[in-house]
Amino acid sequence: MKVYYIFKLKDEITELYKDTPSVLYNILRNIYYLDREEVDYGYNLFKQLTLPVEKNRLDRELFIKFHGDIPYSKRKDIHYINDLYKNEISRLCINNSYLRLEVEQNFSTFFKILKEEDNNLFACSFGKCDFFFL
Repeated sequence: MKVYYIFKLKDEITELYKDTPSVLYNILRNIYYLDREEVDYGYNLFKQLTLPVEKNRLDRELFIKFHGDIPYSKRKDIHYINDLYKNEISRLCINNSYLRLEVEQNFSTFFKILKEEDNNLFACSFGKCDFFFL
């Protein structure tokens, strides 16, 4: 299973790193693996790169848009896509500062859905060293 953390970047950060996403990935990876003593530094750096996610709005919009689709469901704060025809199982959890997407395969319908919502989203899988702009 792959776990992707999806961040909403500031416009200027997207412009700065659109041609060198590996540099942005390394910055976010270093923040992710910081020691507890350096949390304040990491938090300040993270806030310089990202914007807050409009959790309630995005959560509501996804549910309203897809609640009638058979492969989609929602339990508590987690959105699920379980599409047997595409061999897809994906779980999306929306937080105030990032989105967490768990996938059983190498793709997810949530990537396409989120791309339609915002152009400044950056996905990282720190465990698998995978990263890309949506």
